[in-house]
Amino acid sequence: MELLDNLALGLSTALLVQNVLYCFVGVLLGTAVGVLPGIGPTATVAMLLPITFSFEPVTALIMLAGIYYGAQYGGSTTAILINLPGESSAAVTALDGHEMARQGRAGAALAAAAIGSFIAGTVATVVLAVAAPPLARVALKFGPVEYFSLVLLGLIVSIALARGSTLKALAMIALGVLFGTVGQDIYTGTPRFVFDQRELYGGIDFVSVAVGMFGVAEILRNLENEQTRTAVVSKVKNLWPTREDRRRMIGPILRGTGLGAALGVLPGGGHVLASFTSYAVEKRISKRQHEFGRGAIEGVAGPESANNAAAQTSFIPLLTLGLPAHPVMALMVGAFIVHGITPGPNVLTDEPALFWGLIASMWIGNVLLVLLNLPLIGLWVRMLRIPYQVLFPMIILFAAIGTFSLDFNAYDVYAIVLFGILGYILIKCGCEPAPLLLGFVLGPLLEENLRRAFIIHRGDTSVFLTRPISAVLLALAVAALVLAVLPTIRRRRETVFAEEE
Repeated sequence: MELLDNLALGLSTALLVQNVLYCFVGVLLGTAVGVLPGIGPTATVAMLLPITFSFEPVTALIMLAGIYYGAQYGGSTTAILINLPGESSAAVTALDGHEMARQGRAGAALAAAAIGSFIAGTVATVVLAVAAPPLARVALKFGPVEYFSLVLLGLIVSIALARGSTLKALAMIALGVLFGTVGQDIYTGTPRFVFDQRELYGGIDFVSVAVGMFGVAEILRNLENEQTRTAVVSKVKNLWPTREDRRRMIGPILRGTGLGAALGVLPGGGHVLASFTSYAVEKRISKRQHEFGRGAIEGVAGPESANNAAAQTSFIPLLTLGLPAHPVMALMVGAFIVHGITPGPNVLTDEPALFWGLIASMWIGNVLLVLLNLPLIGLWVRMLRIPYQVLFPMIILFAAIGTFSLDFNAYDVYAIVLFGILGYILIKCGCEPAPLLLGFVLGPLLEENLRRAFIIHRGDTSVFLTRPISAVLLALAVAALVLAVLPTIRRRRETVFAEEE
């Protein structure tokens, strides 16, 4: 009964006119950036974050969330039609989806992606609604010792699931934590790493880091990798799958939903891992293994269900523990903070309308995605013909204006340029910026809980091992780090994330 009352509160919040409108705007923008290769939801959320500061908190979060899960859907459209995944998690969809399009079955492939995404999103939203409250209640019992161990585990697991070198991912985490210490000491007020710059006394601005690292740097990288995009499907027809197609889709959708819901809570690229794992599972258990890579509908339905389910359940650690599972969730943490809300278990009790309104909006967003995307397929394909050289100046201008409007401080715009150049250099050196952003967001939380634990327990370091929950979390962190450096695991990670390059 309590759950139904909470969902009723969430629907009454999510169905407010302005919230439905901005949910629509979010999923529309998300689909567009999912379609356009090289932009992605992280850069888009980072660049749109400044304009949401004038919104009500729930409205801002609903729109930003819509951009994220809308991008998971949009990436499949161009993967199927022109073999060019707009989102990394859609890379595996292209294997069979584009083959179906070449065989004249693009409609069936797009319908499989749409149906799988809607079912998975709906189920994952229910999982989120059921799982979040008990987890939040457990998290309320955590003290500084447990929170320190939990944050450390999150950082280590994000290293284990990051693509590329484990050592480089660890270095990026450390650099992010270091950037997070800039400013005044949280207890003594002593300036740290400010170099006599008054603008740094309050710390490095989160928006400048996010926009520079994931907006400007990604644009610079894509300018040197501009591809010629040509649509091979001029007209899509027969959007409803046949009875045989529907029969073959049921199992992959259900299995993909389960896998995505479980893997979405993992730090790092959970949605990418989910889609590739789903494809591998379907190929292994199928009686039609020879069809995979040649137009098997299971190879579209399973991965698309998995990545959309993962997109929804990645909100679980954010809403219950205040921990971001990946860079987009780190940006959501920033959105919570700038609206004066501390993300974590207290949101459920302090801001119930926001908590349940955000969850309810995800179901509304999934309905909007189904209604929007199939009729607008022609528009998405035409968007790909816009030269990137035309798009990028407008994107950068919009990001700079949005960031400047926060405090009307030119220093924030200079910071965008600095972090954009730094991000581009890191990418060229083979370093992934995502762990840096996670370290930047979680670093202050890590430091605060470590120092608070030492104050409470008078500097006794053994408390981290004598308290059961903390000891278990630290053991899991060590295990994750050991697994990350094992040769077999490392090769498998490189294989899974190779499509993101």
